[in-house]
Amino acid sequence: MSSGFNTDVQLDGQTFHVQTEDRGPDPYVIDTAVYQNGRVLYRRSTDYAHFAQSSEFDSEDLRERVEEQHRCVIEDLRDGLLDAEIAAATAETAAQEAARAAGIELQLLNPRSWLCSGTVSLDLIIRRRGDRQPEEGAHVEAFIEGASGDVPHIAAADGRGRATIEFPLPALGKGDLTLIIQARAGASRDEIRFAMRTKSKAPASGAPS
Repeated sequence: MSSGFNTDVQLDGQTFHVQTEDRGPDPYVIDTAVYQNGRVLYRRSTDYAHFAQSSEFDSEDLRERVEEQHRCVIEDLRDGLLDAEIAAATAETAAQEAARAAGIELQLLNPRSWLCSGTVSLDLIIRRRGDRQPEEGAHVEAFIEGASGDVPHIAAADGRGRATIEFPLPALGKGDLTLIIQARAGASRDEIRFAMRTKSKAPASGAPS
């Protein structure tokens, strides 16, 4: 594997990091990525399998190919030839971050006391992630995955973003179970999961433990 190349490029007050490396022999690819703040904004990959399988294959020639691709991407970046691709990648990243910020957050306010005397009692609050305001009307449901015949128990958040769900603990059966609480408001969703373990029966008298 050829050694890689790393260069920081300053453009209009912004810093871009260009990294090129040989990913061969599986696959035989020279890969260059342009990063900004840890995000990949542009990538160029070149397959050199035909070269690697020829009698002309030479590690020094490969190193030169890696260095040449690294230099070409830096030149294209400085000449503005990658502006469209970088702008599109930046816009996509911004849209993804906005979508995450606009989502909802589901919180269980009584995580240590939601199960008491055979009754599940869930005190919940649902907020918008972006401004931390309550999400009135959010649909909430809870159920125990793996329990015998359990069905979702449903509630809606009030004006404070609060909801309460209460139901008898169903027959748990055997094995590990999971309490699942889900909330949704429009296209936004969030979920909480609590692993539950059923107690194993004590061994019969005289049986090995």
